[in-house]
Amino acid sequence: MSEHPAPSDRRSFLRGAAAAAGALALQPFLLAESLVAPSPAERPNLIFFLGEGARPDETSLGGNKLLKTPNLDRLAREGGSFPNAFCVNALCLPARATILSGMYSHSTGAVDNQHSKIPDSFPILSDMLRDAGYEVAFLGKSHVEGALLDRYWDFYFGFKGFANFFDPNIVEGHKGVYSPPKQYHEYADDLLTRKAVEWIQQPHETPICLFLWFYSPHSPFFRPLRAVNDFNGDPIPKPSSFDEYLNDYAGKPQSVKDALNKIGKQFYGPDQPRSLEELVKNHYVGIENNDRNIGQVFSALEGKNMLDESAVIWSSDHGFFLGEHRFYDKRLMYEPSIRIPMMVRYPRRIKGGQKSDEMVLNLDIMPTILDLAGVKIPDALQGKSMMPLLEGRSVPWRKDWLYEYYEYPGAENVKPCRGVRNTRYKYIHYFLDAQEYEFYDLATDPDEVHNLYGDPKYSGLIAKHAARLEELRRETHDTYAYRPTVKRQQE
Repeated sequence: MSEHPAPSDRRSFLRGAAAAAGALALQPFLLAESLVAPSPAERPNLIFFLGEGARPDETSLGGNKLLKTPNLDRLAREGGSFPNAFCVNALCLPARATILSGMYSHSTGAVDNQHSKIPDSFPILSDMLRDAGYEVAFLGKSHVEGALLDRYWDFYFGFKGFANFFDPNIVEGHKGVYSPPKQYHEYADDLLTRKAVEWIQQPHETPICLFLWFYSPHSPFFRPLRAVNDFNGDPIPKPSSFDEYLNDYAGKPQSVKDALNKIGKQFYGPDQPRSLEELVKNHYVGIENNDRNIGQVFSALEGKNMLDESAVIWSSDHGFFLGEHRFYDKRLMYEPSIRIPMMVRYPRRIKGGQKSDEMVLNLDIMPTILDLAGVKIPDALQGKSMMPLLEGRSVPWRKDWLYEYYEYPGAENVKPCRGVRNTRYKYIHYFLDAQEYEFYDLATDPDEVHNLYGDPKYSGLIAKHAARLEELRRETHDTYAYRPTVKRQQE
């Protein structure tokens, strides 16, 4: 466990980041410039809920006919939301590293779920908030190598990647000192939430920042006992692309056909979903449990008259297939995998019901939270604050963005790819030999069934997108050289 760097050492962090990120030329920024915050009375508390594979269509307010999510609905009604929010790498660890660092996977080197961490040369979001005077707490699943124990937390109650849903082993820490793991006998997310509420209810002399990162719904999708019969008898509609499997994914690359994350054919043995109905209903139970626990935190904040003085964020590490293309899990660059929820409630700056259709990314979460906290956003970050959009201002925004995925060989056999997505088209390049490609017109084919790559009518448009992908790589200083993934040794 490393010592938490003193604020005076923070200048060196981004100077060293250039080396950690390879060719990425990060400009250092001075602490005095980057930590100019309003007075404590003006700074909001920060409450950041992160889902595990939560989808943006999993709310009752958003039109889901089966789910009951009153607290997520409240967030959207009383805050701002983004129907077009995405992750830049649909895999747990890389996505969480991006959220905490504000940087692409190719910049931090946190590219897979195996042996990846955020280099010490990168200040993470919690570091900067602490230096700005916040008391910071992390509860839940980090999935970052080291479980974030190499960083300082005023309160820590978490685990790295996997936990037993009913008997989790969790490390607890106070002011950067961590105890050995302890086993608890309580449903994991309910335990995390109970501890979060207890921490909120303690006296705090400074604004607080709470990271509550849920574990459910995650395979093997165990339900809390109170919910074992939920959704019994409710019909689950079949996605329009579900039967692509029956015609061998006609027109799709071999890379898609070879992917193993198909319902009924998986790598976890008893963890795999055996049917569409089982998968969807178990996932919905997890989302409703997230909502229930968010409600517990709302009640704790209201009990201390803190809710309207707090900025509350809801998002997810990545999306999740619920039968589209007969897939479950994530990784591939199809819409269900890369779309994430994004909601922010803070009445002092955001009008209730505010909605923006601009494309926002998980890269934008860190600069947004720094903006809310009144902390100067480092120029080196690769996202930008969403606050102008949440405040209803018209500002220049991105027209397209870069996607990347690298974990291969891996248990799900999804080949590495890069891609570019804009408001209408998507171009995907599986860059290992033999190279393969996909191209979709999302306006006419939102379900991504008809691969247009190779159609002469689209050759010019495809060439334009291929060139744009390389431009985006240059713009984001992407010189990452893919290396085959080495599986983590049993711990």
